[in-house]
Amino acid sequence: MPITIRPLSPVFAAEITSVDLTRPLDDATFAEVENAFETYSILVFPKQKLTDDMQIAFSSRFGSLETTQGHIANNFQVKQISEISNLDPQGKLMKADDPRVVYRLGQRNWHSDSSFKKVPAKASLLHARILPPNSNECGQTQFASLRAAYDALPDERKRFLDGKAAIHHYAYSRRNDGITLTNNKEDQRFPPVAQAIIRANPRNSRKALYVGSHASHIREMPEAEGRALLQELLAFATQEQWTYMHHWQVGDLVMYDNRAALHRARPYAITEHARVLHRTTVAGEGPTIQ
Repeated sequence: MPITIRPLSPVFAAEITSVDLTRPLDDATFAEVENAFETYSILVFPKQKLTDDMQIAFSSRFGSLETTQGHIANNFQVKQISEISNLDPQGKLMKADDPRVVYRLGQRNWHSDSSFKKVPAKASLLHARILPPNSNECGQTQFASLRAAYDALPDERKRFLDGKAAIHHYAYSRRNDGITLTNNKEDQRFPPVAQAIIRANPRNSRKALYVGSHASHIREMPEAEGRALLQELLAFATQEQWTYMHHWQVGDLVMYDNRAALHRARPYAITEHARVLHRTTVAGEGPTIQ
């Protein structure tokens, strides 16, 4: 049977039902899902009872997976599943001053996963395993369409930005928030990289305004001037009419296009209720700029 697609907003995001991701999809069904991903940027698959192996298997159909970078928030584990959790390894809620909780606060800024890498991520898939009892306290995830933002730019601004590159740096986004959990060793592992500000989708040629909290300044522009422009573009791209807010339910699998959408975590009572989501990340297919 063909998949059922229900748009979730006027500009992007869609819910897909009539698929069971606990089993491998046949090639024709997967092709429909892949085409929907390229069209809508955000896909929601509700009520999926996935194990880590199932999530990895489905995610791998879209390309090679990134491995997590060992850091304090994931207890320095290196694997294909990243656990977005407020529980310690013993299953207890973390305290407000726990460095791992402080680290999570940076996820409340608008960002694109792995934009600070030479080859940024293509997609991320986030699966809800444990949520607070009250759906209003689940910590929603908000997405913004960078395609809609690009389409709304004045033609003069599009021409000005075409060919320009922003410098993305992991340490910049964290330290800009006053979070000092990174150090010189982290800086060397993730040095600043240049990313094209305007990106075109290789499948359908739709362009997107590629900005976010990891973007520090613009190459070949005075640093303060470039930084101010990036902040202006980020505010422009995240206007409410181009966003979708996902209210989590246990079993939801949300897939998002890091090339064409920003996301951020919304606040919740992080020290009061358990919240665990597992993420897989599909690696990009090449650098955005030489």
